[in-house]
Amino acid sequence: MKGFFSWFKSGNKIKRWLILILLSMIAICYAMSTVFVTNVLDIKTIIKIVVLFVIGFAGIVFGCVSIQKRTLEILVKQTDKRDNVKSLIYDKKVYSQGPKIVVIGGGSGLNSVLRGLKTYTENITAVVTVSDYGERKTDSRMILNTLPLEDIKESIIALAKNEDEMRNLVNHKFSYGSLNSLSFGDIYLLAMQNLYSDFSKSVEKSKDILNIIGRVLPVTQDEIQICAELIDGTVAKGRNEIPDIINERVSNINRVYITPSNCKIAPGVAEAIREADAIIIGPGSLYTNVIPNLLVKGVSKAIKESKGFKIYISNIMTEPGQTYNYSLSDHIKAIKRHIGEGMIDYCIYDTGVVMPEYIRKYNMQGAELVEQDIQKAKAEGVKLIKRDLATIDNKFIRHNPDAIARAVIELICEDLKFKDKQNDPQYLILSQKLKYKKLESNQKPKWKKQKLDKTGKSKFYSKYEERILSIKESDEKLKRKMIADKKSNQILERVSGMKKYNAEIMKRKELEEQERKKFIDSLK
Repeated sequence: MKGFFSWFKSGNKIKRWLILILLSMIAICYAMSTVFVTNVLDIKTIIKIVVLFVIGFAGIVFGCVSIQKRTLEILVKQTDKRDNVKSLIYDKKVYSQGPKIVVIGGGSGLNSVLRGLKTYTENITAVVTVSDYGERKTDSRMILNTLPLEDIKESIIALAKNEDEMRNLVNHKFSYGSLNSLSFGDIYLLAMQNLYSDFSKSVEKSKDILNIIGRVLPVTQDEIQICAELIDGTVAKGRNEIPDIINERVSNINRVYITPSNCKIAPGVAEAIREADAIIIGPGSLYTNVIPNLLVKGVSKAIKESKGFKIYISNIMTEPGQTYNYSLSDHIKAIKRHIGEGMIDYCIYDTGVVMPEYIRKYNMQGAELVEQDIQKAKAEGVKLIKRDLATIDNKFIRHNPDAIARAVIELICEDLKFKDKQNDPQYLILSQKLKYKKLESNQKPKWKKQKLDKTGKSKFYSKYEERILSIKESDEKLKRKMIADKKSNQILERVSGMKKYNAEIMKRKELEEQERKKFIDSLK
């Protein structure tokens, strides 16, 4: 009953349409009673009865349609909060009929996409890398002998209804007894694997047990190692080792590959990709998070066979040791070079303005904004979608989760519209949610979108070019000064060392001379 009466709250705007339907029914009843009680129907009375019937019928239809539309708006608003909505307006079945979206990748980029999409649909599948970062195994992993699960755990956290609580739970480490140093996340996933005797199934079942939105699937059940072959022939192994060796050798990546090369795609991944309405690749480290997933046997084949949209989310910044000086078209070419044609239909790239002060620390590490060479990217046969993707999170440049999600959902809505499915429940829910999100984002401070000049480069570069160059020059001067100071210190240290060395030699000579004189005196 409490849920029923919640319909009549003033903010819900339902009562007005109920009153309209009631008045319309009264008009129809009055018209019918007039027919029954009137002995002789003249033209004036007939017109009156017809008008009342038409007004009544139109009022009932308009009122019912308006109630349905308003109910949908309230549904979108309530479910967006992801609360446990105990009311007549919440229909989980309707909400779960959202588009099927597969996201392939790893790291923080993948989690940003998942975080945005979970407010639009429950049919999300995160396909995640099963590879460590070349770091020393944690005590928990060594004791339990588990696969590298960091990306899987982070994706589960990103899809949780309450991320903070899930993060605390998954990353909780015990500090007493036989459980000392063990992580709850590792214990839980190992227990699930023992229970279902299948690693992929155990991860997939976590959707219901942990009550997360969507599901997480490992791309393969085998632990893979990512290797990179550089242009000079050097082979680097391990996610963390690759950038270090590239910087040391001063050579770029020629190709990446995975070992074992014959690892099979995990159960459920190919089916999810083929049935998807949209397949999202990236954002993330191009050579260590994005391409390795596509190299697993069966993944690229399933993507090419899928009828869903194949969307690549471009990185905002280049990555030192991987994509130094890479442009938008270079990222697309790298994927094509490894996997072939038919992998990307659309590319969503950033047009957001990032102030040079935020870019400065990235420049110090050898990273810079990805150049938007639009014409070259279009020549690759990819349709480009520009969006204001960049946002600042704790002084780091990140992808805006909601901006990515809106771009993907808009694409799906346009496709439904093209197929004349404007009355489809999926289209109605998505379009209303987009309107609600747009209204919500308009109330927040926004970054101004940048436009492109005639050369295809953003006006941001034109506007801030001198400022960026001056910052880079000052940083270079600072680096040179630090190197010069370091060298001068080394020289001073050497000089002072030589002085000490010479002083010791002189002292030894004096002692030897004294000893020699004593010896001669003793002979006399």
